[in-house]
Amino acid sequence: LTSITIPNSVTSIGYAVFSNCESLTNITIPDSVTRIDNRAFQNCKSLKSITIPDSVTRIGEFTFSGCESLKSITIPDGIEWICQHTFARCTSLTSVIIPDSVTSIDSSAFKDCRSLTSIKIPDSVTSIESSTFENCTSLTSIAIPNSVTSIESSAFYGCKSLTSVTIPDSVTSIGDYTFDYCTSLASVTIPDSVTR
Repeated sequence: LTSITIPNSVTSIGYAVFSNCESLTNITIPDSVTRIDNRAFQNCKSLKSITIPDSVTRIGEFTFSGCESLKSITIPDGIEWICQHTFARCTSLTSVIIPDSVTSIDSSAFKDCRSLTSIKIPDSVTSIESSTFENCTSLTSIAIPNSVTSIESSAFYGCKSLTSVTIPDSVTSIGDYTFDYCTSLASVTIPDSVTR
């Protein structure tokens, strides 16, 4: 299976329905689809690009995890929550556009995205969960918005190319191991608002 077009009659893509289709390179998702369930495209190692229509309001856990050829993705405006491990191990992913509708990015969402060089977190996000960007070894910069109040454990663990981080005054807590093994990190500005 190398290519698939989902018909307009489909409203949801079910649990693990295309998981481990390692030769799948292209998929067309119609505007009728409103949700993509957990692990739907997990380990589709040849999938290079995918367009998610604006009609989609939920993308499940591990949905694109292990899609090693996926280079870029635009998350539609209706998404409020990026679930855990959604894009983990997308080792070719260089670009992600996160819309302002997103309020939560869950743990390990972008873990091991080793080609990701930069990412903009929208002002709507209030916390950076544990291991969100762990081992994003090419990540050189990150803009943390003033809306973020907590950065959880290991959020940037192993980001070996990260050179500087400015933490906004809105942040009150930083978890354990947050910047552990960030071997290029030369400057971190921590505000007085941080109590933990």
